[in-house]
Amino acid sequence: MTSIRLNPARTAVVAMDLQPTILAGVNDQSYQILGKAEKVLAEARKVGALVVHVGVAFRDGYPEVNSRNKMFSAIKERGVLIQGKAGSELHPLSLAESSTVREREPCVYKRRVGAFSDTDLEAILRARDIDTIVLFGVATSGVVLSTLRVAADKDYHCLVVHDACADSDDEVHRVLVEKVFPKQADVLSTEEVIAAFQR
Repeated sequence: MTSIRLNPARTAVVAMDLQPTILAGVNDQSYQILGKAEKVLAEARKVGALVVHVGVAFRDGYPEVNSRNKMFSAIKERGVLIQGKAGSELHPLSLAESSTVREREPCVYKRRVGAFSDTDLEAILRARDIDTIVLFGVATSGVVLSTLRVAADKDYHCLVVHDACADSDDEVHRVLVEKVFPKQADVLSTEEVIAAFQR
């Protein structure tokens, strides 16, 4: 069991790409992931940590998508993840029930894989003097990996909630959380993160 202690005043919990279209890619795991995410988010709200929601969505016509971008060209071809349209919304289980609480939780939409790419996420974190970020979401090899790499380079103390992440490839997920992420982050379970907030 880890002995990490999280200071809510300096910690942000960043829930990434928990959207129906993306969760469909890990369909058999989606409700397990959402259940774990819900627990971490509930604890963060209880202790007063900053909660930030990150999603990926494009404008009508996909003006942000270059034909050289394999991943996003495939999204454009499928006609999904258009901002404001079904499938691009944040999953209700990740959002606070209270509208007052929801208003305090910034939602950041990106047009690239990583949460820091072309977004105001860093400005939000700096405004609150955040030095620690707790990351989770879908996919492990997508938004989680990309965001962790940049966050570590920006000298944030990073934690990844391994059981609140998923990937369409279970082996890729395993290698990332067991071999790759520990080089730049503390990799914890949902229960360990909750305990770290309670210390």
